[in-house]
Amino acid sequence: MDPVVIPILVAALVIVFLVASTVRIVPQARRYNIERFGRYRRTLQPGLNLVLPVADRINTKLDVREQVYSSDPRPVITEDNLVVNIDTVLYYQITDPRAAAYEVADYLQAIDQLTVTTLRNVIGSMDLEETLTSREEINSRLRAVLDDATGKWGIRVNRVEIKAIDPPHTIKEAMEKQMRAERDKRAAILHAEGERQAKILTAEGTKQKDILEAQGTQQAMILRADGEAKAVELVFQAVHRNNADPKILAYKYLETLPHLARSDNNTFWVIPGELTEAVRTVTRAFGDEAAAGAPRPAHPEQPATAGDEAAPEPSVPQLDAPSTVSLDAAAAADEAGKQAAAAVSDAKAEAEAAKSPQVPRLGRTSDD
Repeated sequence: MDPVVIPILVAALVIVFLVASTVRIVPQARRYNIERFGRYRRTLQPGLNLVLPVADRINTKLDVREQVYSSDPRPVITEDNLVVNIDTVLYYQITDPRAAAYEVADYLQAIDQLTVTTLRNVIGSMDLEETLTSREEINSRLRAVLDDATGKWGIRVNRVEIKAIDPPHTIKEAMEKQMRAERDKRAAILHAEGERQAKILTAEGTKQKDILEAQGTQQAMILRADGEAKAVELVFQAVHRNNADPKILAYKYLETLPHLARSDNNTFWVIPGELTEAVRTVTRAFGDEAAAGAPRPAHPEQPATAGDEAAPEPSVPQLDAPSTVSLDAAAAADEAGKQAAAAVSDAKAEAEAAKSPQVPRLGRTSDD
């Protein structure tokens, strides 16, 4: 090989090495800290950068994007002396690469320890219930403390979130029982409300039913009364139109008396005071016919006394017109009174027989 070529090749290699040592290409979202003879010189920005070979070297390479750091669960004591394990998630971003490389040895460990101490201070002033329900407040207080402490390290804490809060196993069981009791309570309240609404609706329906039934009964009674009134009016008009004599009217009056004793619930009978007047009317009617058809006897019999006229019980008198037509007024009255008393006695006997229990007769056996 030519001795001139060797020095040329060596010179070319030296030049290539120097050029490669001078040029530094930094990727996007990266920052390189340059030291010259062991002292911080500057921070390289993304792109093509030139440095002094041999004199300048890269100390740290940092990522300035937002980073996520999840810490391990740490035991924390609450105000009511309960130990809970809290797991946090930290979102941070490097804003000053020089401070992050030279102000703190390990910024992740520093942030983790600061998070634990701050969390213990915050949780120590809260009880378990408040700890479980005040996550937003805990996050904001942690972020304020960490952001203030990490600012001089060239790090900005964007968010701090509590990922999990694990109370002791016994506390979990008690909380589950409490939640179950609350659910049972709400279920019982809803069930009671449902029954209350059902009873209210049932009562309203019963009320409407009673009102409608009462209105229907009222209308029926009004229609029935109107029908009876019209029937009485028609009967009254028919009686006056046909000009019925007193004998027929008095006989119809006596004919309705047996209806008073036909009911099974009657224990006594009330004899109307107009019975004797009706008997007298019949007597006068038949007496007038007797006077017109036959002569009076010389010595008339005495009229019936008040005790004979007033029957003790209502009855159905059955007057025999052919037998009484030939008698005079006093005989007709006496005969009508006797027949009325006999009818009342028969009706009373029938009512007592109907009320008394029927005792079956025992038949004789072959041994008797």
